[in-house]
Amino acid sequence: MDNSGGMSFTELLEQPGVEEEFELRSTFGILAFHGGPVERVTSMIARMAAEQAGATFYTINQPAERPLHLPSTRFRPEESDNFAAVINHCDTVCTVHGYGRDMDKQWILLGGQNRELAATLGKALRDEVRPRYRVVDDLGEIPKELRGVHARNPVNLPPNTGVQMELPPGVRWNWKARSWADAPGLEPTLDVLDVVTALTSVACDY
Repeated sequence: MDNSGGMSFTELLEQPGVEEEFELRSTFGILAFHGGPVERVTSMIARMAAEQAGATFYTINQPAERPLHLPSTRFRPEESDNFAAVINHCDTVCTVHGYGRDMDKQWILLGGQNRELAATLGKALRDEVRPRYRVVDDLGEIPKELRGVHARNPVNLPPNTGVQMELPPGVRWNWKARSWADAPGLEPTLDVLDVVTALTSVACDY
């Protein structure tokens, strides 16, 4: 999805109410540049895992009433000093995304160029998440547009590249509250905590 009308990263950051949030910690980065109201709950998961693992964190907050989704390849470090600081600080990253395709909505997809890390994260997720979610770390099974292997995708910019984790709506939804899991006043769901636990364990090893 691209509802940005060709907007650049610079132009996005110039929009009222758009703010970057980041914290430099270890050289493993957990990023959610489609966070906030764009791909719901991805900022929450990235922030929690980064805090627990002592990892570097980055997200972009946007006004809820007009969230803009830019393609990943438009998030260029040369257009943001903060983003450049994060990318230059990290050796390896995991970018947290959400997708809402009509097909395979219970699949957790692990793209990106670092296939060793994808396999490691895949095992950690399989150990944690409930059987209703299938973890896919075989690029051949991931839809082409969700593979995250383009050289300009930020997940592949650090020296060791990284993994693009795509989470289905089910993982990010609070079924009891009938709302997104990051809605104000809600506690993290078991699904969210399971993903955070798996991501934290992998980030701690890097």
